[in-house]
Amino acid sequence: MPITATTAQPTVTTLRHQEREVLYAVGCGLRDDEIAAALAIPEDTVAGHLARILGTLGLRDRAAAIVHAFDCGLVAPGRGPRRQVPRPVPSTATRHVPEPRLRISVLGPLRAWRDGQTLDLGHLRQQAVLTALALCLGRTVSRQELLDGVWGEEPPSTNVVPVYIYRLRKILSGGGSPDPAIERDRCGYRLLPGAVTVDVARVEELVTEAGTAERAGELTEAVRACSQALDLFRGEPLAGLPGPLAELERLRLTARRIVLVQRKLDWQLRLGQHSEAIAELSALTVAQPLNEPVAAMLMRALYLSGRQADALTVFDRTRRRLADDLGVSPGRVLRRTHHMILRGDEACLDLTGTTT
Repeated sequence: MPITATTAQPTVTTLRHQEREVLYAVGCGLRDDEIAAALAIPEDTVAGHLARILGTLGLRDRAAAIVHAFDCGLVAPGRGPRRQVPRPVPSTATRHVPEPRLRISVLGPLRAWRDGQTLDLGHLRQQAVLTALALCLGRTVSRQELLDGVWGEEPPSTNVVPVYIYRLRKILSGGGSPDPAIERDRCGYRLLPGAVTVDVARVEELVTEAGTAERAGELTEAVRACSQALDLFRGEPLAGLPGPLAELERLRLTARRIVLVQRKLDWQLRLGQHSEAIAELSALTVAQPLNEPVAAMLMRALYLSGRQADALTVFDRTRRRLADDLGVSPGRVLRRTHHMILRGDEACLDLTGTTT
């Protein structure tokens, strides 16, 4: 699940940025270990954030926090994350439905193609407007949402949103299509899902396939689907785009990618592909030195590949970083993995997952 936060509701403005992210994740139904993995923070820190959220907002328990996340609009009922792209509904018609001629990619620098030809999307603010529509594919985005997401606290002095929409319509249609990809209604503007495909929507389709395969016990198929989803990332999402929305979505999509990498690697470990996972896990621990679930997976992979000393070195290194950077001790997952390695409990290590 994607981790992001929406700060427009006054009921959550008293929370710090990471606390809003934790409340969002709780509203989406994630456990503390899953939130820790997604935000790359220790479980104990997640618990501390949740305790302060409950106290600050006057909530009774975790269930009340979930209800509050929906009530204040942080999570949209029936659609998961508010900015999550809705998955396409399979057509019941038997006739062939042609693929949209327009493609948009946000999993890297913003890019768009029409009939395979790259489109010039104009200057950065105009691109940021298109990004807001692409991330809410099929949902109407109001003019105020666009102003808040693209300009933040420094709105333009003139009414430029309709101008940008007009230009984007011309660019996306190629100048001659009678059916524009952007539709206007009385509430705002929306990018029509039947007219365009967005790569982040394809990622969610593949993640759904991977989850279905996992539940069916087909871990090889789960790894394949997850790998295809990860292949769609082309660097830093929305690189270089201005505005609060781009900044939040950059964080969310980056965190989403890390979670997907962890899921794929965990499935590989469960398949016994320990040696194959070590290189990618090692690189991930360098990028996320405080990510305890990743460190625990690397320890498992090293130990089950006959490298017990290296596995214990990973624990010591992570423990020192946690103490030096955050002033905390290792959490439950890391401690449990460490104890099993010391006991030589290979059977439990081979079956224990850290990201599922």
